Parts: sequence; C-alpha cells; structure tokens
Amino acid sequence: MQRPVAQDCFRKRNIAEWFFCKLKRFRRIATRYEKLAATYLAAVLLAAARLWMRFDAMT
Repeated sequence: MQRPVAQDCFRKRNIAEWFFCKLKRFRRIATRYEKLAATYLAAVLLAAARLWMRFDAMT
C-alpha cells in the first residue's frame, strides 16, 4: 500500500535532487579538489550559474 504524497512537495524535492545530480557531473565538485571551503563554494556557485544559464536558455 502506498502512502499519500503531497504532489507539490514531491515535485520540488525531485527538482532539487536532479539539480544536485547535475551539479555532481562537474568533476571538480564531485571530487572536491579545493582544500579551502571558500574556493569550493566559489566552484559550486560557478557550476550552479552555468547550469542555470543553460536551463534559462532552453526555456
């Protein structure tokens, strides 16, 4: 028997999971080359911006 699921919450959670999956495709982020937290955060932000621009161009 399946539990009831709020479709809106499930949809938002799914979008977040797919985003992190796509973010981990960047080798530098998946393997965490940077030793400092600030430079790692900068790499994550750059990759996120790149993904967002690609998504924005498709819509």
